[in-house]
Amino acid sequence: MRYPNITAGTFLHRTNRFVARVDVGGTEQDVHVKNTGRLKELFLPGTEVFLTAPESRERRTKYDLVSLNAGIKDASRYVNVDSNAPNRAAGEWLRGSLFSENAFTRAETVHGDSRFDFYVEDGLRRAFIEVKGVTLLQNGKALFPDAPTERGIKHMEGLVQCVAEGYEGYLLFIIQRKGAAAFSPNDITHSAFGDALRKAASAGVRILAVDCEVTPESMCIDSFIPVEL
Repeated sequence: MRYPNITAGTFLHRTNRFVARVDVGGTEQDVHVKNTGRLKELFLPGTEVFLTAPESRERRTKYDLVSLNAGIKDASRYVNVDSNAPNRAAGEWLRGSLFSENAFTRAETVHGDSRFDFYVEDGLRRAFIEVKGVTLLQNGKALFPDAPTERGIKHMEGLVQCVAEGYEGYLLFIIQRKGAAAFSPNDITHSAFGDALRKAASAGVRILAVDCEVTPESMCIDSFIPVEL
């Protein structure tokens, strides 16, 4: 997935969960932050950030903040922080990776009392997939969540029910950067999520993690990485 018309800026501070103050070409502007996570380890004053103009011209903010330069001189240098990017990347990747090129995929599908990111039919296979974006990297390990998420637990309970009904169920963690040696649930931040994840795995939900090649203007799923529960 790619963004059009990327503009560089310098992060100054975060006004609230949805707005950051950014220096763009010498002018301070409010920009929309497309991620409500804490991201304290990434949003540091002076960080180079990358912005794209939204399609809607009726908004107060002129730009969306979608990626940044973490300042690490290796493969993990750029980090995508757009919470919509994981689903867009997954939609491009599912066929030809987890499923065949001819698989039928449908986004935002309701089953029972849950809404899942994707439903897939591939021959005799029927699958529900929930996608989670991951930006937090500590000591070489990707962690999720960076804040408590009751919604995430509900999704896992729904996937467990799907598996019990005979569907395949997948929880796909998309790490929006390179540099992670493994993925684990962030038990320190939300132990209940980790417990639910381990329970879902025991019930047959497939827990997968992939990293991404990231540039200021693009993000593409690259490689599977180990999941340590």
